[in-house]
Amino acid sequence: MFTCENLTYQTGRKILLQQISLRARPGELLAVVGANGAGKSTLLRLLSGDLLPTSGCVQFQGRPLAAHSPAALAKGRAILTQHHLLALDFPVAELVMMGRYPHFLGQPTPTDHWIVEAALNTVGLSALAGRSYPTLSGGEQQRAQLARVLAQVWEAPNGFLLLDEPLTGLDLHHQHHTLAIARGLVARGFGVIAVLHDLNLAAQYADRVLLLHHGQGLAYGTPGQVLTCESIHRAFQLEVQLLQHPGLGCPLIVPCPRIVR
Repeated sequence: MFTCENLTYQTGRKILLQQISLRARPGELLAVVGANGAGKSTLLRLLSGDLLPTSGCVQFQGRPLAAHSPAALAKGRAILTQHHLLALDFPVAELVMMGRYPHFLGQPTPTDHWIVEAALNTVGLSALAGRSYPTLSGGEQQRAQLARVLAQVWEAPNGFLLLDEPLTGLDLHHQHHTLAIARGLVARGFGVIAVLHDLNLAAQYADRVLLLHHGQGLAYGTPGQVLTCESIHRAFQLEVQLLQHPGLGCPLIVPCPRIVR
């Protein structure tokens, strides 16, 4: 479980995140939503330990992040960042094997190779395992990076995935496929915290939603509790209509912008 209490992050005089409290549980998908600059990526960097909070605390599996060794954290949670700075000519399978580095000394075991194959198959990239990573399309690179973080926590009991905009560059099919993978991990007992921009996808796939606004928590709860006309208008300055999804029963958000023709 990830827990944060009164989490605040400030750089200089600018407060990027203020008094955020939440509990992210194994077996749940938590979507973090909000406008650009609301603090979504900052929150994920605090949860991952990449940033240290100005005040408040983050706990993972009941202990402060600082009480875990880097190796233990690497085996228990994996992070998919927005930007992947990899220009080297690595085959895709070797990139995914990087997710297994915390788990072996020296050479990978047959189990490590099997997990890499399983992760590539899960994201639909088995046929591209031998391709050079830089030659992939943007969407294919995003799926390869997802396979890497899947491989990292494949065996972790109550493991967590922290996904910062995992749908960037993906077409409609692969957006839903990626979130279906996340739901499959949730069914296996994993926890997933994902920064998403599409509110309808958050409503369809998330168990709980945190809506951020100017670095503060505007609403936190189930999609139906959080994604209301009032909260969406306040966070995005956009009028919307709320319908019920005909197949899923979750909120279906229809923007109603003023369009001048």
